[in-house]
Amino acid sequence: MTYVIGLISGTSVDGIDAALVDISGTDLDLKIELLAGETYPYPVELRERILAVCAGKAISMAELAELDDAIALAFAQAAQNIQNGHKPASLIGSHGQTIYHRPPGGGGEGGKGRGGEGETRGIDNSPLLYGRGSPAPLGSPAPLGYSLQLGRGAVIAHLTAITTISNFRAGDIAAGGQGAPLVPRVDAYLLSHPQEGRCIQNIGGIGNLAYIPPRRDNWLEKILGWDTGPGNSLLDLAVHHLTAGAKIYDENGNWAASGTPCHPLVEQWLNQDYFHLPPPKSTGRELFGVAYLHQCLKDAEIYQLSSADLLATLTELTAASIVQNYRTFLPQMPQQVFLCGGGSRNLYLKHRLQILLQSIPVLTTDEVGLSADFKEAIAFAVLAYWRNLGIPGNLPAATGASQEVLLGEICLGTRD
Repeated sequence: MTYVIGLISGTSVDGIDAALVDISGTDLDLKIELLAGETYPYPVELRERILAVCAGKAISMAELAELDDAIALAFAQAAQNIQNGHKPASLIGSHGQTIYHRPPGGGGEGGKGRGGEGETRGIDNSPLLYGRGSPAPLGSPAPLGYSLQLGRGAVIAHLTAITTISNFRAGDIAAGGQGAPLVPRVDAYLLSHPQEGRCIQNIGGIGNLAYIPPRRDNWLEKILGWDTGPGNSLLDLAVHHLTAGAKIYDENGNWAASGTPCHPLVEQWLNQDYFHLPPPKSTGRELFGVAYLHQCLKDAEIYQLSSADLLATLTELTAASIVQNYRTFLPQMPQQVFLCGGGSRNLYLKHRLQILLQSIPVLTTDEVGLSADFKEAIAFAVLAYWRNLGIPGNLPAATGASQEVLLGEICLGTRD
């Protein structure tokens, strides 16, 4: 058994989720026990700097280095705090803070076809120049993606004296993949079922799914995963806008639940190119961010929606886009859906998903023994554990990579 710390701050930039996990086994015999889980909010000023950069604010290299250092310090402190009262960990898996994500082919920074009067920058829906997962010849324009996570593993390793694995997405991207989602392989070993097909739906700032077929008949080859679109990102941005910064999210979805969704507007928004782009695919705040919300607000003007109606409509977009992804791209609908991430606590969003999925039960991963709040942090603890053992962590069917690869860069600590 190995004590491993998993660290992540997602696209909602709420804070650092830290999980101290006892891990044993390797794949089908993988076992985890969550010893401690905690979310450590960013200082307000640091969160605002991160969000500004994610929204496209131009900064100097010196400012980028300073931001990288500040995030690494915050992650290292979270790693130290989560161990209080427990045996020291021997390994840290740190996802860091994503500030920029560009899928292969250069797409993902915008989207058109939403049916509104205005258009944001167009998404490149063309296939990779040299085939799925194939690197470009030397000297030619590369179709590879790019993803930048701040919070250097070397700094975390130095400050904590614990070997730290970070920069998980780079290896998959180098193999022609999206670099996301990276969690489906972990979900498969922890949450598969002998008879039932399941969707594990994470709802952070961005939504992503892992489709896990019943555990039989070469089931591992049939696992799928991709980013479904907005999760909490537009909701949180709208709450911030509507309250002039006084609030940053709609607790339990209570505000949205007091409104009525505008279904014609949802149908209009569902024409957005990304929702119709076949997997593998990934996205982020580069698309579903501030500029996107402003276009949504403009689209909504003719309907004269109240604040509650607007939030209900944006919530409906998240729910409807998830269900549309299932119906369009899954080989068959799942028998159960398990939610995790911050959006799993949004009771109104969960209710709308249940309505749209009709008889398919919508549960949380808590109900099968895996913390919905800290599942992503647990996953990066597992990915670090696998990297340390030399076990590949990506799932090419989910990311589009040409092959399985080791994920993460190892920075040695002194406590080995």
